[in-house]
This record gives sequence, structure tokens and C-alpha cells, in this order.
Amino acid sequence: MESCRRTGLNGVLCSLSLLCVILDIQLDGVLGATHVEIEHHLEMGRKLLAAGQLAEALSHYHSAVEGDSKNYLTYYKRAAVFLAMGKSKSALPDLARAIQLKPDFLAARLQRGNILLKQGNTQEAREDFEAVLQRSPDHEEARDQLMKANQLEELQEEANGLYHQGEYSTTITVLERVIEISPWDPESRELRADCYIRMGDPQKAIQDLTPATRLRNDNRAAFLKVSMLHYSLGGHHESLNHVRECLKLDQDDKECFSHYKQVKKLSKQLDSAEELIQAEGYQEAIDKYETVMKTEPNIPLYTNLAKGRICFCLVKLKLAQEAIDVCSEAHQRDPRNANILRDRAEAYILNQDYEKAVEDYQEAREFDGDSNDIREGLERAQKLLKISRKRDYYKILGVNRNANKQEIIKAYRKLAQQWHPDNFQSESEKKEAEKKFIDIASAKEVLTDPEMRQKFDAGEDPLDPENQQGGGGQQSWPFHFSPFESGGSFHFKFQYN
Repeated sequence: MESCRRTGLNGVLCSLSLLCVILDIQLDGVLGATHVEIEHHLEMGRKLLAAGQLAEALSHYHSAVEGDSKNYLTYYKRAAVFLAMGKSKSALPDLARAIQLKPDFLAARLQRGNILLKQGNTQEAREDFEAVLQRSPDHEEARDQLMKANQLEELQEEANGLYHQGEYSTTITVLERVIEISPWDPESRELRADCYIRMGDPQKAIQDLTPATRLRNDNRAAFLKVSMLHYSLGGHHESLNHVRECLKLDQDDKECFSHYKQVKKLSKQLDSAEELIQAEGYQEAIDKYETVMKTEPNIPLYTNLAKGRICFCLVKLKLAQEAIDVCSEAHQRDPRNANILRDRAEAYILNQDYEKAVEDYQEAREFDGDSNDIREGLERAQKLLKISRKRDYYKILGVNRNANKQEIIKAYRKLAQQWHPDNFQSESEKKEAEKKFIDIASAKEVLTDPEMRQKFDAGEDPLDPENQQGGGGQQSWPFHFSPFESGGSFHFKFQYN
């Protein structure tokens, strides 16, 4: 205030003058601190970028841009981080801002032109390359890229022309060169995918459409198409994942929501059926797979899958003939499916048709030679076939392989009474009856003993002397005595237990 009086300023003006001086001092302090902070963020961003810590580098460049929105180099450096992270779409606005702030910034022009070229945007890419060449006529990279842009435009026109003529194979050949120059162009990938679909190769179509879904900000059509392709190939989980991505972009999309409901319903049924199989609920699983075929009757793969799994369940339920019928239908639908052949082989074993079981296992091995289940199953079927050519205890008693103990004893009693040697008069008849009677008794002994039955089912005859330690060549009587040793006339007293 003393200085104000000396200069003759009135009180108000003097106060304003002093306030301005104070504000200038404070503003200089703030600007100085901001400049230091910006330099710190730029330096940290540079170091982190060099170290490959891209997310951390990007965070510092964000802070630098917020601190100084007029610095073209800051935008350019942040664009470089976006590109290093594979986010070319995010880099474009920063490059555009850098060029806006400094129109003669040739590095930014060239970088933006390169991105636009990879995106298939030939017109805007050409403008950037031409702008570089106007200021630097001898710029070799800009000249080469301009030639590529012109070449790309010609290839795009050629591919579209061939596609409309129905020359899909040739279109794919041209599009390979297009995509080599512009790998980030969704239109070229979508066009090639459509060619693959028309040529009956949905797997390759998926390979093109999957990256195309990410090359547009809102590519619901591509997500839906990928989902439907996976669905048609039996990949219901993949289908569900992709249609959900479509609904994330717009939950009210009618086409995506309609497809989503269908896929979700079928997927739930399929998963439930497999869970039932894991829990050994085979009849319930069969019912669920019957529902699957009703839910999706138009895509053969799901019917084929259901038939194959029903075949498996029927074998587990030991319903031999029913399993053979369903497995045979499943095999006709999917002739190269080793699992179906394996399951039918097991059904044939249940039906005591060992030759056919061996044939199925041998065919299954051709399609899946590395499967231990198939290798072991074949060995077991071959053993059973070999034993059946000697004696088959199930056939002797006339029971199925899944017969329980009560059924076996019942069959044994009936046959023992029928073939009891006392029922026959002539010597030849008695000898035949003796042989039959011994076989019947042997069959009963093996099939009512869990351990011996398990051995027999695995392809080993537990009463075969060759399989017994120190066994001789003579067959032993199953109850450790022989009623035929005394010779002469004899009478059996046999308890049918």
C-alpha cells in the first residue's frame, strides 16, 4: 500500500494491481509444476514402453495428454503405445489429432496411412501417402505404400467382380492377396468367409469370421453368423458364447435373441444328458437324448450324436438286441465313429456274437488306433471268440450274458433234470448225457461264482486246465469228485442247489 501512495494510485486500483501480481506468481508456479509433471509422465511412458510394460506406459501417456492437450508429440507417442498393444482403431484418433496440431508432421501421416491401408481403406490411405510425397518427393516408404494402395484397390474390385460371377474359388485366391495387404479389413474376411460357406467349408469360414467380429465396433452380424456356423457343426457351447457376444452389443437384437434361446435350450439338454450318463442314470439319459432330437430335428449332427449316446446307454443297461439295432443305425449315420463301433461290439458280446464283436473292434481300431479301450476290447473279444469255439457257459445254460444268479440257477435245474444220465437207457445215450451233464454243472459253477464269472467275461475259462497252474490235460469235475469213476451201473443222487 505504501508503494501505491508513492505512485499516486487510488485504493481500488492499487488493490487490483497487487492481486494481479500475486495471481501471476501463483500461475507461474502452477504451470511450472504441470510442465514438470508432464515431462515426468512422458519419461516414464518412454521407459515403460521400452520395457514392454504397455498398460503402465499407456497410463502415463494418458496423464501427459490430459496435462497438455496441445502437444502433438504426446498424441503421437500414445498412438505408438496403442499400436504396440494391437489397438490400431484407438491409435487413429491420436494420429489424426497430432496431424491436426502439426499438418506437416510426416511421421504421423505415414503411420496413419499404413493403418488405413491395413484396414482396407485405400482412398484415405492414398491421401496420406500423397501428402507425405508432396512435402518429401523422395520418401521411399510413402511411394511403396502408395503403390500398394493402388494395387489393393484393383484387387478389391477384381474380387468383388469374381464373387458376383459365382467364381468363389478364384475369388478366394484373389482375396488371399487382398488380406495379405489389408489384414485388418473386415469386409475382405467376411467376403472370403461367404465364399467358403458357398463351397461347403464352414470351418474355414469360421476362421475368417472370428477375427472379423473384432474388426468392427458393432459387428453383430458376424457374431451371429459365427454362432450359427458353430451350431451347424455341433459346437453348441461355442455357438452359445458367440451369440452372447452379439447380445452384449444389443440385448434387443431379435435375430440374436431368437438364436440364443434355441442354442441355450439345446445346450442345456445335451449337458444334462451327459451329466446323467456320468451319474449312471442311463435310462434318464436316453429320455433326454430323445428330447434333444425333438428340439433340433433339422441338423443331422445332433441326431447322430444322440443316437450314438443312446447306443452307449443301451449297452450299459445290457439291452443287447436293442443296443445292436440303435448302434447299427448310429453307425450308418456316422460310419467313421470309432466309439459307436466299440459300443456295438460290446452289444454283440452281450448277444454272444463274438465274431461280429471282433469285426467291429477291428474296424474301430482303423479309425482310432491309439485308444486303449479299443485295443483291450479287441483282445477280450478275440479271447471270448476262442473260448466260444470250445465251450460257452452262457450258451450251455441258454442264458444271456446279463443273466442274474437266480436266472442261471433256474436254467441249470431245468437242464440238469433234462440231461441227468439216469434218464437214459442205452450206453451211448448215457455217455452223451454224462458229457452234457458235466458241461451244465461246470457252467453253473462258473456263472454263480462272481470271481470265476468275471474271469470268463474277460475272456478266460477258469476251468480250462491250460489256465490252471500244474493243470493236466484231463477236465476235472467241478465239485471235486466224479460220479462216473466207479464204473458199472450207478445212480445219481444230485441236489439241485
